[in-house]
Amino acid sequence: MITVTNLAIQFGKRVLYKDVNLKFTAGNIYGVIGANGAGKSTLLRAISGDLEPSKGSIELGPGERLSVLEQDHFKYDAYSVMDTVLMGHEPLWQNMKEREALYAKPEMTEEDGNRAAELELKFAEMDGWEAESNAAQLLQNLGVQEDKHNKLVGELSNTEKVRVMLAKALFGNPDNLLLDEPTNDLDLDTVEWLEEYLSNVEQTVLVVSHDRHFLDAVSTQTVDIDFGKITMFAGNYSFLYE
Repeated sequence: MITVTNLAIQFGKRVLYKDVNLKFTAGNIYGVIGANGAGKSTLLRAISGDLEPSKGSIELGPGERLSVLEQDHFKYDAYSVMDTVLMGHEPLWQNMKEREALYAKPEMTEEDGNRAAELELKFAEMDGWEAESNAAQLLQNLGVQEDKHNKLVGELSNTEKVRVMLAKALFGNPDNLLLDEPTNDLDLDTVEWLEEYLSNVEQTVLVVSHDRHFLDAVSTQTVDIDFGKITMFAGNYSFLYE
């Protein structure tokens, strides 16, 4: 769940929107529409914490995790494809790194042993033992074949990088998911797979897309950004249009 309270975003004298109060709830996919420059991507950046709002607050449900489709395709060039996807579940990734550091010690203290036991328990709770196979399946579903999984992201084509970033965003079933133009550079088969995947999610999902067919296929609600206001409607884009 994402709760937006009294949100205002302003750049210099230009007010994108103000007094925005919205609640995005689990099990719904919100298609975000509006003219170019209306502030669709800006809204997602504010929710993700990448942009500080001029006023107001944004809160997630207690203990909930947020995942974002990142747009910087060079950020993970020095990491392997598999590690990049695993980083999508930050608590799991931090757990893995800390466990590795502990087990790499020549000798472990009693405190180290206790900490390792705690980490193992949390690792199992987060389905850590299945993490790599789940990540591999996600990559293959998105058209990134197994022989690429241990390569560096920097060795991939831009089209493949887009798919890795999407796998990273989806990995680990985050409670809240922000997708900005997720169908860019995807072929029809992969877009159809993504439509099917999103139709089964139980999370809170916000999608910005110029692909009206895609929005129609996945959206349960529509968020319209227009004339400095943000309005939420039930139904997909075509339902709103009619």
